[in-house]
Amino acid sequence: MTETFSNVYDDAERARAYAELEFPGTYYLAFRDLPMLVRQHVRGGRALDFGCGTGRSTRFLQGLGFGVIGVDVSEAMLSQARGRDPGGDYRLVTEGLADLHADPFDLVLAAFTFDNIPTDAQKIAALKALRRRLSPGGCICAVVSSPAIYQNEWASFSTRDYPANRAARDGDPVSIVMLDVPDHRPVVDVVCSDAHYRALFDQVGLRVAAAVSPLATGAEAIQWVSETSVAPWTIYVLSAG
Repeated sequence: MTETFSNVYDDAERARAYAELEFPGTYYLAFRDLPMLVRQHVRGGRALDFGCGTGRSTRFLQGLGFGVIGVDVSEAMLSQARGRDPGGDYRLVTEGLADLHADPFDLVLAAFTFDNIPTDAQKIAALKALRRRLSPGGCICAVVSSPAIYQNEWASFSTRDYPANRAARDGDPVSIVMLDVPDHRPVVDVVCSDAHYRALFDQVGLRVAAAVSPLATGAEAIQWVSETSVAPWTIYVLSAG
């Protein structure tokens, strides 16, 4: 793999395009089961949206009744979030969250954030920082891309121009094109398998309380491509201890 990793979302043009997204196509499956998982595992109403981007997931949590702080490392993305949700609480932070001054959280949501954290050391540091931010009994909900998303075609994504993705292993960069936005420059993510994620969680003392790999039923009013037979996402619910 020769692709160089960088934070592709720290880009004003991409932020403007991403701000228009809600939950189309394949993205629907990433959020469909979250309300059920939250009802089952979360007690309390304070939430942190880690890697909130343009605020789509923050507004989603607001709709579930949470008081939410959205944090991100990209000012370009946060500017879009504040424009769409002037009453929201959106903060620029460093990856370690040392500059976030807030009470503990009952829920931390990281929607696709770990796809863009390139090294194991950085992933572990982020997980440790999030674990420290949990209230007693609190949990982390991490929505991540399955390695399969980089090897198939989808309602919302294409990888056909990147056959090298199929040889990617944990830690390798991969390219994928978003079809639901006008900006079709490839996004560069980093592959992390289920087994590797579980090893990282174990290293920081996080227990997998639930893991869901959402599939489409075929009854949705969406023209699916691979989604009825291959899960594009994995959703982990993590608790301390």
